[in-house]
Amino acid sequence: MSGTSEGPRASAGTAPGAPAAPVTERHTTAPAENGPARTDSARTDSTRTDSVRTGPAGGDPGSAASELRDYRAAFNAATLPMGVVDGRGHVVRANEALGGLLGTPAAVLAGRQACELLDLAGDDRTWHAYREVLLGRRSRFRCTRRLKHPDGRSLWAEITVVPMTGASAAESARVLLTVADVSDRRELQERLRHLQMHDPVTRLPNRTLFFERLASALETPPYQDDSLPSRQHARIGLCYLDLDGFKAINDTLGHRTGDRLLAAVAARLTDCAENDASRNAGGNRLVARLGGDEFAILVEDSAGTQELTDLARSVLAALQQPFDLAGQRLSVSASIGVVERTAAGTSPTGLMQAADTTLYWAKADGRARWTLFDPERNAHRMTRQSLSSTLRPAVERGEFTLEYQPLVGMADGVLRGVEALVRWNHPQFGVLPPNRFVQIAEEDGSIVQLGRWVLRTACRQARRWQLDHPDEPPLFISVNVAVRQVWDSDLVADVAQILAETELAPGLLQLELTESAVMGSGGRPLRALQALSDMGVRIAIDDFGTGYSNLAYLSRLPVSVLKLDGAFVKGFRYEDGTHPSPADETIVEAMVQLAHRLGLTVTAECVETAGQAERLRRIGCDTGQGWLYSRAVAPEQIAGLIGSRPLEG
Repeated sequence: MSGTSEGPRASAGTAPGAPAAPVTERHTTAPAENGPARTDSARTDSTRTDSVRTGPAGGDPGSAASELRDYRAAFNAATLPMGVVDGRGHVVRANEALGGLLGTPAAVLAGRQACELLDLAGDDRTWHAYREVLLGRRSRFRCTRRLKHPDGRSLWAEITVVPMTGASAAESARVLLTVADVSDRRELQERLRHLQMHDPVTRLPNRTLFFERLASALETPPYQDDSLPSRQHARIGLCYLDLDGFKAINDTLGHRTGDRLLAAVAARLTDCAENDASRNAGGNRLVARLGGDEFAILVEDSAGTQELTDLARSVLAALQQPFDLAGQRLSVSASIGVVERTAAGTSPTGLMQAADTTLYWAKADGRARWTLFDPERNAHRMTRQSLSSTLRPAVERGEFTLEYQPLVGMADGVLRGVEALVRWNHPQFGVLPPNRFVQIAEEDGSIVQLGRWVLRTACRQARRWQLDHPDEPPLFISVNVAVRQVWDSDLVADVAQILAETELAPGLLQLELTESAVMGSGGRPLRALQALSDMGVRIAIDDFGTGYSNLAYLSRLPVSVLKLDGAFVKGFRYEDGTHPSPADETIVEAMVQLAHRLGLTVTAECVETAGQAERLRRIGCDTGQGWLYSRAVAPEQIAGLIGSRPLEG
């Protein structure tokens, strides 16, 4: 028997199951005229009061006896099951309705423990509240219990216990116990709850019930046997899936067809979960529709990652089979995020965040696949998110610095210019190179603000070197520009203003754009590049040879410099035993010759050995950049290289 009640347990009172003492009472009626008093042996009456028993002062004894008989008759005839219980918890009197409810004659119930008959000791809170009423410390107690009738059927009963008034000081306090059959009401409540907790289209548990079950699975130990593994080692798994392209089906075939498809998908998911349960003994499986075309399969007490990945594979295989819906044959696929971990220390929110992230990975990786949660990948994502949220304020706080890598003439090894490379002195992650945050800045638009700061700082530094070394040829400064800076800001006006502020000659500024950005230029970007070139600023294509490599663009773009991607230069290595690539050398030689015929200069990136430098020099590269000459260094070190001997490794 089970149910709900109120209050914590107390130790006071007679424990359930204690032997019942005989309950009798000597009742003396008012003496008849000229006759002796009559003594009856009778059980106490639950509704009798002192005024009824002894009669009101100066009242008619016959009237009191008649009133007592009326109370007893009403008690016995009442359709509401009732009983009188003494202070020790024994039934003193029960009416026929209570006997009928419990399937036992009312007379047989006398002397029985009420808590045993009605399962009032089934849990601590109910037992304590019941005993408090028996001891006179509480005015009322009500609970709902599930009772089993002797004929085998179950019923829900609402039990109310209230103290009876009017008992004499010589008698033990009694309480009136009433029992109402609320099975119909309970069934209605359960039906309403089922409707509230289930999706009307698929009949699956909805989002509310799913999270209720998830919270319960993470809070309630699945093991009750001490010989089995402890809660500390319990595990939980989740397959979170989303149908690929479901919106297109809704838009083209209508929501009615879409709903039929969702119901069919739900049936296949349920089959997959049941098959998994038959293969792997353990906890429950719950299939739920979380909304739209999103479903989840919760595996309580999972056997490990392998079980979850096998389940994900079976789901994909099941959904890949065509669906026949009212004469229409449809095919769908799904992306699934799989999470499996220990239940200890896991929260519903944390598990769902991990599942949602993994589902996003599955879609980003190509859809129609499952992806397992990867803590390292997630840590990278979290770091990336942290960088994104703090990037804009970091520019304002001055957390960025510039380092400069020399650009050296291949023919004489003399320093010709430098490339400005931005670094982020992050307070948490340390010094971050550009590849850790530039893409983020491009995505959220902060590259415009950051790029403007880099351009101004680099030009100011180039002008300072020029003023500090008036007898040496001035160095040109090369600054990377993202294509979004061309689209989202007035780059031409920014450059003109910064050159005017710093008094740096336009010919000493070189702007680098990647090949993929430049080769697709048209309209506004192309006009901006042309205006910058007309101003005297040099335009360089960075990483040339790895993007579109559409040579036709070179004839109409205002490009001054091609920077060969380091992947080609690596094919020139001899010193470390690496076999050189004749194809790379041929490609580089052809690109250099083409560039020179178009009036462009060529810079080779990633020059690391003297052998590479020598071959690039023979091919005709104009400038080189790489660790052979120097890594990116602080501006003070660049100042020491100006006018010094050739930078040869």
